[in-house]
Amino acid sequence: QLHLVESGGGLVQPGGSLRLSCADSKATSLSFYTVKWYRQSPGEQRELVAGSGSGGSTDYAHFARDRFTISRDPAKKTVYLQMDNLKPADTATYYCNAVLWGFTSWGQGTQVTVSP
Repeated sequence: QLHLVESGGGLVQPGGSLRLSCADSKATSLSFYTVKWYRQSPGEQRELVAGSGSGGSTDYAHFARDRFTISRDPAKKTVYLQMDNLKPADTATYYCNAVLWGFTSWGQGTQVTVSP
């Protein structure tokens, strides 16, 4: 079972950028996993931000398209979410999710706050 750890969140001004990272604390490769980023704001449902298939496919929520990029670094066993042109509406806790053969793992989340 994976123990996913997210990092890279923080406070940023509107228009700024952050890069979130997701890796397994035991350094398990994520190459064979479908990895997705979700986010959740207080009082809201968790929503999909972006996904990366093991074969290289990617998909994005409409709000993330053209501003966010999901990528993998196999050597570092890490999946990234590059977020550019951030908006206050992007403020949320961001979670990493990995799925393989029906087994799902979640990280603890990293807080992203976009504020002047």
